[in-house]
Amino acid sequence: MYHKFFGLTEDPFNMSPDPRFFYLTDTLRETLSVLSYGIKSRKGFILLTGGVGTGKTTILNVMLQWLRANSAATAFIHNPRLSPEEFLDYMMKDFGIPTSGLQKGKHLFRLNEWLLKRHEAGQVVVLVVDEAQQLSTEMLEELRLLTNFETPTQKLLQIVLAGQPELDKTIRSPGLRQLRQRIALRCKTVPFTLEQTRTYIRYRLETAGAKGDLFDADAVAMVHRCSGGIGRVINLICNQALIGAYCEGLRVVNARLVEEGAKDLEFDEEPEQIEQEQGSVTPMLKASATRVGAEEIPSGAKD
Repeated sequence: MYHKFFGLTEDPFNMSPDPRFFYLTDTLRETLSVLSYGIKSRKGFILLTGGVGTGKTTILNVMLQWLRANSAATAFIHNPRLSPEEFLDYMMKDFGIPTSGLQKGKHLFRLNEWLLKRHEAGQVVVLVVDEAQQLSTEMLEELRLLTNFETPTQKLLQIVLAGQPELDKTIRSPGLRQLRQRIALRCKTVPFTLEQTRTYIRYRLETAGAKGDLFDADAVAMVHRCSGGIGRVINLICNQALIGAYCEGLRVVNARLVEEGAKDLEFDEEPEQIEQEQGSVTPMLKASATRVGAEEIPSGAKD
């Protein structure tokens, strides 16, 4: 609608998790480092949590792109509301393992054989579960049992659980004590700061072909205030503001257009303060993230 008017080649604030538009903050770089370190080191369970719209799914897509480029075997489950039998069947089919007519015991036997062959070939096998806060306690326990597939030194299946903060609370329940003890690494996504919001907007516009800043300084500040630094909300507000500017024939978005766009989307009220922990991983894990080095970061991610 407004692409030609602003000199854009595509939608800069598309809601799909396109890795080309992935803006890598220092916090997200550390998160990706922890994920790649845990997977390559065969740690077993890795937990990624964060509020709605803070970029978890985008990080997972960038990570999966990197894994597949490095010949890893991957399965990605984005709707975990399945029974244990359905979950196992879906996972195996995504790995490319034939399952027709097999009972659960035979499923597991075939999975173990397949994992051992992948291990002998030096191939990493990764299961990624998005929206994991929706997993039942029964399903979480089934996932724990899958990590029993191992050699004397390494886990054969690496599992990344990604979900909203409720997932942390679920895992802390007494009935999941054994699962909690198996989580080797934890990382979090957090909202953007004002400066990160400014760079994020500029980066997405440049990726879409913009030749200059289309949001003035006051407009960026208003976007950050109305969005609370949540990437998904930033996208919605910026898109609405660009439509408003186009309709008025303005080449640069101002704070009024942002405020009006946020009001149309019902994001105009001051957002609730989101608790932000210092850093994305626990202090104990920072050294591990640092040791991974820049070469571990998926090539699609840019500052």
